[in-house]
Amino acid sequence: MVSRTGRRRRPSGEAPPLPHPISASGWAYLAVATGILAAWVLLYLGFGSQPFEALVRFDVAVLQWIERHRSDALTAVMLDLHALGSEWTVRGLRWGTLVALVVLRRFRHLAVFLGVTLLVTAVTTTSSLIVGRLRPLEVEIIGGWDGYSHPSAPVVALGLSLVGILYTLVPGGVWRNRAKWVAGVPIVALIAARLYLGIDHPSDVFVAAVIGMAIPVVAFRMLTPSEIFPITYRRGKTAHLDVGGRRGEAIASALHQQLSLTLVDMRPVGLEASAGSTPLLLRVCQGPEAVEAHVFAKLYARNHLRSDRWYKLGRAVRYGRLEDEGTFSSVRRLVEYEDYLLRVMGDAGLPVPLSYGFVEITPEREYLMVTEFLAGATQLDRAEVDDAVIDSAMDVVRRMWDAGLAHRDLKPANVMVRDGKVLLIDVAFATVRPTPWRQAVDLTNMMLTLALGSSAERVYERARRVFEPDEIAEALAASRSVTMPADLRRHLRDDGRDLLAQLRALAPSRPPISIQLWSIRRIALTLAVAASGAAAVGLLAFNLRTAGLL
Repeated sequence: MVSRTGRRRRPSGEAPPLPHPISASGWAYLAVATGILAAWVLLYLGFGSQPFEALVRFDVAVLQWIERHRSDALTAVMLDLHALGSEWTVRGLRWGTLVALVVLRRFRHLAVFLGVTLLVTAVTTTSSLIVGRLRPLEVEIIGGWDGYSHPSAPVVALGLSLVGILYTLVPGGVWRNRAKWVAGVPIVALIAARLYLGIDHPSDVFVAAVIGMAIPVVAFRMLTPSEIFPITYRRGKTAHLDVGGRRGEAIASALHQQLSLTLVDMRPVGLEASAGSTPLLLRVCQGPEAVEAHVFAKLYARNHLRSDRWYKLGRAVRYGRLEDEGTFSSVRRLVEYEDYLLRVMGDAGLPVPLSYGFVEITPEREYLMVTEFLAGATQLDRAEVDDAVIDSAMDVVRRMWDAGLAHRDLKPANVMVRDGKVLLIDVAFATVRPTPWRQAVDLTNMMLTLALGSSAERVYERARRVFEPDEIAEALAASRSVTMPADLRRHLRDDGRDLLAQLRALAPSRPPISIQLWSIRRIALTLAVAASGAAAVGLLAFNLRTAGLL
């Protein structure tokens, strides 16, 4: 047993275990970009060219020095390198990135990439018109060009395209750091070519390099941080976060500070059946005697919350609102709710794990829910389902009905068996005072879960000892594929028996209870989603056209 005392209060001003700041390089990019913006504002407001005369003289001196060192062989090389900034090169890079992101289903990275492309293109075009700088007049231009020279649009486009590849397709860490040096080679080569050919001033390419890299880097680090949206090519659900590195250290620190637990070992468990969190088995020790114990934990992050919202939106449009429920406003509210439901169910005498509370990893972003580890328990689909197990499961559902509770996610992975008794886990989606329909569905899902390891006839006969035949018929009439958790549907599909039909054949006949109800809310939501989809398609087409991809 783990004690729930000895928690440490984090002093005001102290950083959380896993802070979410912009890195030093990000702040440097922001500082330089802010300086460039200030210079543009001064030029636009007409403060004259005197503050920039020294910069102009420097630009001219550099270009004239380069012109004196031109040669036929070097000119041929630079003309070839100049093609790095061509429209076709940029289109190839960007279309390749878009296709890869769609295939890999990294839609958040895709949205950020498109948004950054539109923003950077707009900034480049607007600043070019505001500054209106002509091409170098003091040297001979020996390459093709178009429009104003400041900032250098080809350098911006190439930098943006390569940074987009780095932050959407290359895993963070050592691989990305190495790739940055590789990506820097074509950017430097294009800059050298444009200066050699006399197309741009040095300040033009410098500003272009900052715009093409600063805005994308800051945007990707803020909107797709690697800690929450890691780029990985390992198989697995995107809900499962990497618990090594900085996050692993933060989890250990948070457990020690907030629950007085020293982390000895941590490993993911049950990932195949979990799509809404990262489940973990922790070995911890506590107290002066450092007695080791196992606890179970679930790591929640913003992407889990966002996935839940999109899932419920799609379900509401397709089927209507299946029960009285709402989305969580934040990750904090989600873990607070699960902690509350564990305590409510425990107070009602239901067999659920003891909650040790939750720890804060990053405020409003990541939290770790910590509960008792049910030692000696096995998942229902891996246990022998005898009469004692069926009776225990039916008794648990009846007690939930009597206490005004519903689990809402009954499936083989969430029903454990120990010493012939059923235990419930994963109550994050449970509810207090549910609709009668929701309680009825809980009964069906439990009966189906039991029938997977037994038979429909056996489960139905044992259920009649706890529930009236009309109650069972109501539950079966209210249930269908959409009311079952995805994991339960998969087990039923693999089993091959139509267990739901078999149970209905045993129960009294009752017409199906309609769940696909049309309402003003559902109609309005459907129209809003359709309008949003049309607007998104239009914005995407505009973005691609602006970025030169159409």
